[in-house]
Amino acid sequence: MATPVVTKTAWKLQEIVAHASNVSSLVLGKASGRLLATGGDDCRVNLWSINKPNCIMSLTGHTSPVESVRLNTPEELIVAGSQSGSIRVWDLEAAKILRTLMGHKANICSLDFHPYGEFVASGSQDTNIKLWDIRRKGCVFRYRGHSQAVRCLRFSPDGKWLASAADDHTVKLWDLTAGKMMSEFPGHTGPVNVVEFHPNEYLLASGSSDRTIRFWDLEKFQVVSCIEGEPGPVRSVLFNPDGCCLYSGCQDSLRVYGWEPERCFDVVLVNWGKVADLAICNDQLIGVAFSQSNVSSYVVDLTRVTRTGTVARDPVQDHRPLAQPPPNPSAPLRRIYERPSTTCSKPQRVKQNSESERRSPSSEDDRDERESRAEIQNAEDYNEIFQPKNSISRTPPRRSEPFPAPPEDDAATAKEAAKPSPAMDVQFPVPNLEVLPRPPVVASTPAPKAEPAIIPATRNEPIGLKASDFLPAVKIPQQAELVDEDAMSQIRKGHDTMCVVLTSRHKNLDTVRAVWTTGDIKGHTVPHCPTPDGALFAQTSVDSAVAINDLSVVVDLLNIVNQKASLWKLDLCTTVLPQIEKLLQSKYESYVQTGCTSLKLILQRFLPLITDMLAAPPSVGVDISREERLHKCRLCYKQLKSISGLVKSKSGLSGRHGSTFRELHLLMASLD
Repeated sequence: MATPVVTKTAWKLQEIVAHASNVSSLVLGKASGRLLATGGDDCRVNLWSINKPNCIMSLTGHTSPVESVRLNTPEELIVAGSQSGSIRVWDLEAAKILRTLMGHKANICSLDFHPYGEFVASGSQDTNIKLWDIRRKGCVFRYRGHSQAVRCLRFSPDGKWLASAADDHTVKLWDLTAGKMMSEFPGHTGPVNVVEFHPNEYLLASGSSDRTIRFWDLEKFQVVSCIEGEPGPVRSVLFNPDGCCLYSGCQDSLRVYGWEPERCFDVVLVNWGKVADLAICNDQLIGVAFSQSNVSSYVVDLTRVTRTGTVARDPVQDHRPLAQPPPNPSAPLRRIYERPSTTCSKPQRVKQNSESERRSPSSEDDRDERESRAEIQNAEDYNEIFQPKNSISRTPPRRSEPFPAPPEDDAATAKEAAKPSPAMDVQFPVPNLEVLPRPPVVASTPAPKAEPAIIPATRNEPIGLKASDFLPAVKIPQQAELVDEDAMSQIRKGHDTMCVVLTSRHKNLDTVRAVWTTGDIKGHTVPHCPTPDGALFAQTSVDSAVAINDLSVVVDLLNIVNQKASLWKLDLCTTVLPQIEKLLQSKYESYVQTGCTSLKLILQRFLPLITDMLAAPPSVGVDISREERLHKCRLCYKQLKSISGLVKSKSGLSGRHGSTFRELHLLMASLD
């Protein structure tokens, strides 16, 4: 009997170089799971077919980096928002610009197409949400209520509501018909990065940087459950098409959750780093992630993942729609969305009054077409995907073939699986798949590989070390055989130095931890009491970390203190601000991120107090506590003024860092 091949549950599908510069945004087509759109710092939007190496189409017209992209449900239109606040809509089938929408004053952070109507919603760093009519080329309504950048927008399945998530730790629900906010959902303790509607029920899920996922009942406007303990900030969530579970794209893993009660059904290890978007097709979950100019795609076989309300299905019958789970009489049922029976056609271009007006070079539509182009890079793929012979046949097909899974790496696992089991009466044939080679990294436009100015926080190789130093040398006929001693010396190269560095850092962290526990920093111990002052312990610990003069220890400590805003006092600000200035100038991305987070927290909590204290008239009499507070405010103001010049100089950077520095620059505007 032929030995069956055990295939992987999750695997890397492909890695491509998507842009000549850094990738700043990407999105998957949710209908097909096969279409990928990327936005880059090169001001372009590129279209790709998953698992194909060449770019299908490149859309130009933006004059600043593209920071948000979104495909509509039929995957015929794409909208892209830029760093300057402009929005452009392209018709992919016609391969031309459809609309240019202007009105936001800062970066476009989020976009979404209405599921039925001819509308687009946009959220910006200027805290505004705008609803645009694509036909009339104008803003229909502006929704105000958030106090910080709007990170995610989603229309409800019936198209009546709009959910928004923002950096102000809140989720808001807007009634499109009434043009006002229906409810606000507080509870998150960090920026909310993503929201997603349940496909059937009145239920909303939200994921936050506080490492929690919350489920909200949209009838009672209250929290249903809260899932805590995510391994990192929650950036991407997706409900199963039948609504039985929620998938969360975590750091290097996929987690499957239920909410009544809250529980984790399965965890699948996927080495995708920080996954940016998810889609489901053919019982396979497609995940995409980006780092610098590279975009990687991954596949998870959902037939091998534990999900509530589903059973194992025959892969041959995956084209059939998922059956709805039978209702449980004992479980409370929520209302079901009432979807329109007919859908609207795609937006039509506004007809001009005359042929001469339509052809006039001064008309706005013609100017858009001159400034924006759709460059077809791969005519064959473009004709196959966007120019079907009839309206019924369209690719990427809705029922495309699933991606074949490569076999497991461990041969022993396959042999173990091949052993007959007494409990199995029927054996199902497993296709004999060949070992798939690692997909090559391909580029749409050749560009020289430059060394990054900022060392990324997530990287495949340690800085200053080469993997080839730790691998056996390639045999060359003229080269002498490598002896064991030489091989061991190469393996141990740099080992002692690394051990010294790690030992020193561990010792420094132990010192800071001891100070945090006892409060002993300047020769005395803080007396223990039933309610110890956490802020005092934080202050003494930061003083200790600064005295050690090791930025890595300062970063580790700030990452803890940043999670609890109540630990911050003016004393702590005066100590931390000089360290923040050093962090912002660091070549390490993680140091810069930590410095930006701490500076943003200080500006939000203490800048109004500092400016008010400095603007207040002198007090009458002697007030020692006020004088001390005034002295600290003056010191903080001086340090902030010093940092503001650095922040202003870096606000012109492109990509994620530039966006963060521009936000800090806006917060520091009152210093001028």
